[in-house]
Amino acid sequence: MKEKYIELMELTLSAYTNEHILSYFENVKVNGLTEHGFPRLTANIGILIAHGRRTDLTPIFLEMMDFCCATIPTVKAANDFSVREIISCIEELERTDKIPTTYIDKWKRELSAIVPEECYNVIADSPESPVRNWALFTGVSEYYRHNMCLCENEELIETQIASQLKWFDDNGMYMDNSFHINRQPFVYDLVPRGLFCLLLNKGYRGKYYKVIDNILRKAGLLTLKMQSVNGEIPFGGRSNQFLHNEPWLALIGEYEAKRYIKEGNIELAVEFKNATARAIAVTEEWLNKKPIRHIKNRFPTETLYGCENYAYFDKYMITTASFLYGAYTVCDDLLEAKCEPDLAPTAFMTTAHFEKVFLKCGGYGIEYDLDGDPHYDASGLGRIHRADSPSAICMSCPCPSTPDITLDIKPFALSLSPAVQCDGHWQYASIEGVRHYVTECHCDCHNAYATIKSIWQSGQKTVADYSVGQNGVKIAVNGYGDVGYSLPAFTYDGESETNIISSDNKLEIFYNGWVCRYTAECGKITDVGITSANRNGHYRLFAIQGKNTVKIKIEIERA
Repeated sequence: MKEKYIELMELTLSAYTNEHILSYFENVKVNGLTEHGFPRLTANIGILIAHGRRTDLTPIFLEMMDFCCATIPTVKAANDFSVREIISCIEELERTDKIPTTYIDKWKRELSAIVPEECYNVIADSPESPVRNWALFTGVSEYYRHNMCLCENEELIETQIASQLKWFDDNGMYMDNSFHINRQPFVYDLVPRGLFCLLLNKGYRGKYYKVIDNILRKAGLLTLKMQSVNGEIPFGGRSNQFLHNEPWLALIGEYEAKRYIKEGNIELAVEFKNATARAIAVTEEWLNKKPIRHIKNRFPTETLYGCENYAYFDKYMITTASFLYGAYTVCDDLLEAKCEPDLAPTAFMTTAHFEKVFLKCGGYGIEYDLDGDPHYDASGLGRIHRADSPSAICMSCPCPSTPDITLDIKPFALSLSPAVQCDGHWQYASIEGVRHYVTECHCDCHNAYATIKSIWQSGQKTVADYSVGQNGVKIAVNGYGDVGYSLPAFTYDGESETNIISSDNKLEIFYNGWVCRYTAECGKITDVGITSANRNGHYRLFAIQGKNTVKIKIEIERA
């Protein structure tokens, strides 16, 4: 697996032509170092050179590295992220004869001159400082400098760590959203936990070691429950649906696998190794599509479709390689990682800070958001996956109503969700203001179940029963009077259109050799005729409607 990580790092770098790298460097020389994309690119080129790959880039790499090491101590340019990665690059090169030691010695001298207050954007001045994960990046970067004997900053490092411990919920998941007590973004849960994995793997045994280790142990087990049957991280919030998502999950999986190998729990270690293999299979599949995109759609890169304003190609494409390297550093190949399907029954609810329900069984999995962030998601059932099938064919994440991401059409809140008639119009439970409550969540040997009540501001209610098993997903919605359920139909991924066939009792979406089939078991399917959009592409709204009760079966099969 370690070699696979390096191979995929090189494949990631192939998304940057030599001309692109040169142009990027010229732009940075003119406009200065302003963010961590360029140092991240530099570090990953150097790591690949250390492994005997992309040695053709050695001359330009030396210039880029000279520039980064001379500049980083002099400007605040998101160095909180960069220093750790530049140090990692130097460590890899030191173990080889690829670069003359005169360069390495010079780079070390320059990085030893860092004054934290003048270099990093965010520094916690006390454990009570209300700072989020940038301070942890700072602490980990300083620990890497300390580990290379370039500084003595133990107190600063401990303060950065201490400032972060208050942001973990009872499950050990990191709460990054300071504006809303719930609606926490899942990428920003994984990232701090991954940084802690790197910190402990690097040798940290300071005053907070046991606290950190307990957090990682507790939340690590939940990561298995929340991983999609397709290998993906949960949807939800900022920076989601990018290719860098799964490598960071793999980092956590590798760390936990190594933990359980040491403890002699080989069965659990194998579960984590297989989870990492599923995650990396997702990354590899996307990297093998040409041209390579940095987000899970096929819209042209220059459109920034599905991206936040900070999530542009030059920063987030190379982040995939950076996170692959993180997984590489903690990987232990004592156990083989097998990309086996996740078939075990699972029913899991997060704390109220994350507001998610996960059901998995028989190769199918769903993720329900009880209170979706309208800037990125929507409430309701936002994901149905079947192992090995295209993630977006049913739905992989909801469509937001007021997006903080770039889309090419005006979207509306869309998920798979109940609907009622209000003043003669259908209202779907995906909209803001509808409250969702879980009244049951459990699993047995054959299925995983949940019952979710939705209450509209008008007072109307529905109760929806969800059952997930090897034969698909079954949904039954009960209410009073006219009730319905929204059925998103994937239409366009930015490059290819799907084929949709519909009738009163069946809706089929054909895509990439698979079919998503909605079958009405009680109620009538209609084409609502409007289209929304999410990070993955466009979805056309169909709905099943009936009196008091509707029932739908959802299957995803090879066409």
